[in-house]
This record gives sequence, C-alpha cells and structure tokens, in this order.
Amino acid sequence: MEIISTEDAPKAIGPYVQGKIVNGVLYASGQIALDPISGELVGETIELQTEQVMKNIAALLKAGNSDFDHVIKTTCFLAHIDEFAKFNEVYAQAFGTKFPARSAVGVAGLPKGALVEIEVIAEVKA
Repeated sequence: MEIISTEDAPKAIGPYVQGKIVNGVLYASGQIALDPISGELVGETIELQTEQVMKNIAALLKAGNSDFDHVIKTTCFLAHIDEFAKFNEVYAQAFGTKFPARSAVGVAGLPKGALVEIEVIAEVKA
C-alpha cells in the first residue's frame, strides 16, 4: 500500500490522506475547491468550484501515475442538486469522451461551505 501526497493538491484538512494506491488502483480522497497553496476555498459558483476540484484531482492522479483516462469511478457530492447541469458541463470537459462510472448525490452540506466534492477511483498506469 502506497500513500499519495503532493503539494499540487490541497493538504488533508482532517485525519485522512490525499490518496492510497492498493493493488494498482488509486483511491483518492474527496476534493473540494481548495487552493493548494492558500488552503482557501476558490470560487463562488458551482462552475468555478468544479474547475478547481478537477485541477486538484488532476494533481492527485498525476502524483499516483494516473490520469483522467484511467479513472474508473467518481462519486460526486453537490450542495445544490439543482445545479447538476452546470456541474456536468465543467465535469465533462475533464474526461473528454472517456467517462467513468459515476454516482452523484445532493447533500445537506460540505466542508468549508463548498458547493461540490468529488472522489475518484483510478487505475494506475503500468
């Protein structure tokens, strides 16, 4: 088991790690729209926050020798499920045409008042 840690994604804000690789699979902790340097929430709209979340995920994937083409599954948490279409527009851009399996749910609240949180499971490139 290998722990993933990178300065290019936000540090954990609780008792967890950014990600772990087990048997060639990367399990990345949920990402909210935190700036990796300041630790502050970025953006006031679902679109801007989703863009930052995808940047954070890209950094974790890179640190784990993976990329969006190798993402198997995502779980997406939205503070306002009625913003699902706006979220989808930004989310889809990261994957091009290779979409992973996905769950998306509306939640009552997210850390630091975030509008979106995404966790990923990805294959590590050989």
